[in-house]
Amino acid sequence: MNVLTKIQNWGNRHHPKWLDYFRILLGLVLIWKGIAFASNLHAFTNMMKDAMLGVAVSISLMAHIIIVLHIIGGLLIAVGSHTRIFCLLNLPILIVAVFFVNLRANIFSPYAEFWVSVIVLIGLICFLIEGNGVLSVDRDKKALV
Repeated sequence: MNVLTKIQNWGNRHHPKWLDYFRILLGLVLIWKGIAFASNLHAFTNMMKDAMLGVAVSISLMAHIIIVLHIIGGLLIAVGSHTRIFCLLNLPILIVAVFFVNLRANIFSPYAEFWVSVIVLIGLICFLIEGNGVLSVDRDKKALV
């Protein structure tokens, strides 16, 4: 048996339940941020007013991609289906949010958006490595035996 397969089987058998609850919470936070992002599209409209056509189209396209990836990815991460794929797809969005968008804001104020973005980024990296877990739609039936 391959060493990686042994490690994966051991990880499937010894997966803590609290990690599954954290994955579900991570998915719900991504859905919430996607909906909040969609409700604030007027900020992107203001950015596009003075931009040239190519820049305006790219801003609009990126905003819609972020909304779709957060909502659909958050839903699938929460139920535990295709977790690694959607963690990987949401990872660049959160890297930009942490290092380029929220780092400029006052990170030491209470309720700073920076810390939510950092926790979500850490969660995405964790579940990119860890995978679904026991409480998921795509759980491995052989791991339960």
